[in-house]
This record gives sequence, structure tokens and C-alpha cells, in this order.
Amino acid sequence: MICDATLDQTIGKVLDGGRITAAEAMLLHAALPLAELGLLADARRRQKKADAYDGRGNQIVTYIVDRNINYTNVCDVRCAFCAFSRDEGEAEAYVISHDEMARKIEELVAVGGTQILLQGGHHPELGIGFYLDLLGFIKSRFPQVNIHGFSPPEFCHFARAFQMPLAEVIRRFKEAGLGSIPGGGAEILVDRVRNRIAPKKCGADAWLGVMRCAHEQGLRTSATMMFGHIETVEERIEHLRRLRDLQDQTGGFTAFICWTFQPEHTQLRAERAGSHEYLRMLALSRIFLDNFDNVQASWVTQGPKIGQVALKFGANDFGGLMMEENVVSSAGTAFRITVEEMNRLITEMGYEPRQRDNWYRLLN
Repeated sequence: MICDATLDQTIGKVLDGGRITAAEAMLLHAALPLAELGLLADARRRQKKADAYDGRGNQIVTYIVDRNINYTNVCDVRCAFCAFSRDEGEAEAYVISHDEMARKIEELVAVGGTQILLQGGHHPELGIGFYLDLLGFIKSRFPQVNIHGFSPPEFCHFARAFQMPLAEVIRRFKEAGLGSIPGGGAEILVDRVRNRIAPKKCGADAWLGVMRCAHEQGLRTSATMMFGHIETVEERIEHLRRLRDLQDQTGGFTAFICWTFQPEHTQLRAERAGSHEYLRMLALSRIFLDNFDNVQASWVTQGPKIGQVALKFGANDFGGLMMEENVVSSAGTAFRITVEEMNRLITEMGYEPRQRDNWYRLLN
């Protein structure tokens, strides 16, 4: 039975800017109606973004103009939730050429883009030379574009494949042009879950270890969570706790992004989590992650309308334009918007849209 006094005390702690425990997060998730949880998350957002106003008193909501480029779809991990990967030798398998990479980035720059999200499968045959050459080519051809690339599971794969210490791999990638690291492959940072949905992918400790190593070398990273499959609410909160603990130690995370599992065309069977559960977890994440300055709305998986609503549930950033997205769309979800639409969606909610870079510096 939920004690009203304990619930009131927890709400008061949040409104006073205090840190809540995992048990208190569970209480808020179980006891508060969605609208009230959203109001509490919005209060936390205002605490964190108290200086994020334009000259007319409007709160700022940021976004980045980027493009997701998958350099290969060949992967020998074959996660149960993935509909994108292919085996080497399959008809649809590919490795991107420099010419194709240049074409894609030229299209991005033409619309004012400033960043590429560069990720791929765990290709068993590509050596370190391929990656260093690719990074060097991009950086020399497009020095103004940030390379936000390679998730922690990819770096764990690189360290094994190249027979090289992780820190050395990250150092060499950084020297070649890598600017920051995305938080992909986190799924749920609990090994019970990871061992069932992606047994060949790195464990929770290894994922966090890559991020710690990157932060120690001066690379900023994002953090993510994919939920709504086999995990429990307690495991979602454990995921958040582990992110918060590392952020306390390094301060290297720029933002948190969560989204729901997209089940179509995948081996993992789970009932699709709806927008109600997405907004509840988004709000709880904003409240719990008190040391994260930025929380993104996931319009790519939820659609533009829920992306708008997310701005009232703790999100202060509308994410990226995502000129190209292949992984989520392979699982049956395919939303697209333009820069003009993004500005309109933000303005309709009463906020001031502003373009940013990866480090949340305003560009206009």
C-alpha cells in the first residue's frame, strides 16, 4: 500500500531540486497519474534549464541538423531486436565507399547540417585501417562536420578484432577525426536482459567502461535506453542509476535519449509499448537523472505529435533532423520531418526553436 505522506515527501524533494532514490523512482512510477508525473518532470526540466530563455521570455528547445550514416550493415552479433543487420555475403550486405560517404555528407551540408551519426554492424573482416582511413577522409573533406560515431559495443568489438587495448583504439579514432560517441547499444544496462536479447553484445559493465574511457580522453558522449521488451521497471531504473553514477564521476554525458522497442520484422516478440508508457519513462528519466542537463524527445520512434508532447514531459531537445535513418525504419517505424517542420512543431508548443551543435552550443 502506498503511503500518501511518503509520496508527498518524494514530490517535495523533486520540487526542491533534490535527488531521488531508486525506491522513490519506483514510487513515482507506480503512484502518479501520467499528467502529474509530466508536471513534475517539467518542473525538473525548468530547474535544469533555468537560463535557457530567449530575449522574449520563451524557453528554448534545441535541435541538431544531422544525418545517420550506417557504414555497413554486416554484423555477426545478430541481436534479436534488430531487423537491419545482414550476414557477410548476403545480397543486401554492403560496406560504404568514400564516394558514397561524400555524397551523403554533401547533401547534409547543403541543408545546413553540422553532424553525422556514424554507426554500423560488427563486421568481422574490417581492420583498423578501414576505420582510420574513413575518419581521416571525412575530416579532411568536411572539417566543419562533427563525427558522432561508433557505439560502445562497436568499440568493444574493435578492441577484440584489432587485439588492441580499448583506450588505444579510442585514442587513435580520436586522432583520426572522431569528435564524440553516441550512446547506442545500451538497450538496458542489466546483464539479465542483455544476455537474453543480445548475448553476443558487450555486457553492461563493458558498455559503461567504454564511456568512462571516452570521457577520460575528453570525448563527450550521449546515453540511451531502449525499453519495452523483456525488462522490468526495476531494471529500467537500475539502468538510469548506473548512468547517473557514471555521470557523477565523469560529467561526460551531454544528453539522455530513451525510446521504445520497435518489434516489427525482428526476432524478439514483445507487445509494443505505447505513447503513454514512453511519456511515463521519459518523465521519470528527467526526474531521476538530475545530473543530466539535456533530455531528448524521440520523435523518430514516437512520431512528431508525441515528440511535441514530450516537450511537456521533461524533454528540452527535439533531437536530430535525421536526414537518413535505417535501423529503426527496418523495424517498421519510419517518420520523417524537415527543418521547417521541426521549427513549427517546437513553436506550436510555445517554445523558441534553436539549432545547436553536439555540445549544445547554439548556432543561431
